Amino acid sequence: MVGLDAPDDAAVWDINDRQALVVTTDFFTPIVDDAYDYGCIAAANALSDLYAMGAKPLFALNIAAMPNDLPISIIEDIIRGGAEKVREAGAVIAGGHTIQDREPKYGLVAIGLVDKDKMMTKASARSGDLIVLTKPLGTGVTTTAIRAGKSSQKDIVDVVKWMASLNNRASDLAREFDIRAATDVTGFGILGHASEIAEASSVGLSFNLKSIPFLRNAYAYAQAGHFPGGSANNMKYYRAKIQFEDAVDRISRMLLFDAQTSGGLLLMVPRNMWDDFSARASSLSIPVWPIGDVDDGEQIRVLEKAHASKGSIEFHNDEIKFL
Repeated sequence: MVGLDAPDDAAVWDINDRQALVVTTDFFTPIVDDAYDYGCIAAANALSDLYAMGAKPLFALNIAAMPNDLPISIIEDIIRGGAEKVREAGAVIAGGHTIQDREPKYGLVAIGLVDKDKMMTKASARSGDLIVLTKPLGTGVTTTAIRAGKSSQKDIVDVVKWMASLNNRASDLAREFDIRAATDVTGFGILGHASEIAEASSVGLSFNLKSIPFLRNAYAYAQAGHFPGGSANNMKYYRAKIQFEDAVDRISRMLLFDAQTSGGLLLMVPRNMWDDFSARASSLSIPVWPIGDVDDGEQIRVLEKAHASKGSIEFHNDEIKFL
């Protein structure tokens, strides 16, 4: 149903009249110092592609490459972090494969089931939809600052909390409202993944910079140049597709290309559903930010103004404030 001819967040295989199998994989090198946290984040990141398609995880397989001189206790912590995150998702680790390598790498093959009438894809956005984000941006610059020894302990705690958080509740909310278009925000940055939606759905997208949530101090880390290499690659590849309003400053532009790890879902919510959708999100303490609009155009625009929608949830320092 979904494969190489129409790339999406995961492959989808039709198995019966009602359900389809959803399969994805992701793994990467450590982005935080704590081995357990690394395992949790890598697993949450891999599972996120299932949630972006509207699927429920069934089981997962470990993918691991470890140096032969790495203490066993560290490897155990990585694997335990992944296993506990998979268990939190209501699934199980059913096996996997490990090789030796000079640098640790860990992730999952993740398998889930989706009801075909609830499946979300990148190709289903429609003009008039609101663009809604479920986690703040800035994980790339923050984790790069961590590796450089330039971040505060408070920022480390915050970024780990967000990256290790599953997208399951946001995905459940989207299915409850029959949302059809979604993706998750990961390595291509928000503008890269938005470009994929715009192309697959043949729509234009307008983002409002002042409505987009960022982690505390993300802007300061960006000013100091703490960008992962993938962010520069994103800018080079996607820059020609983006029209920035003159008022959008250089640092903010670069932050929108920042390569994210285990970011939130990017949901296209029909405007007539927004009041009920945001009220339901607030009642369940699920963060949702309306950050832009889908239109009939062919371009992605970034405007400096704030979004006019009410009932949003804003991120203030280390708290989620419901309005």
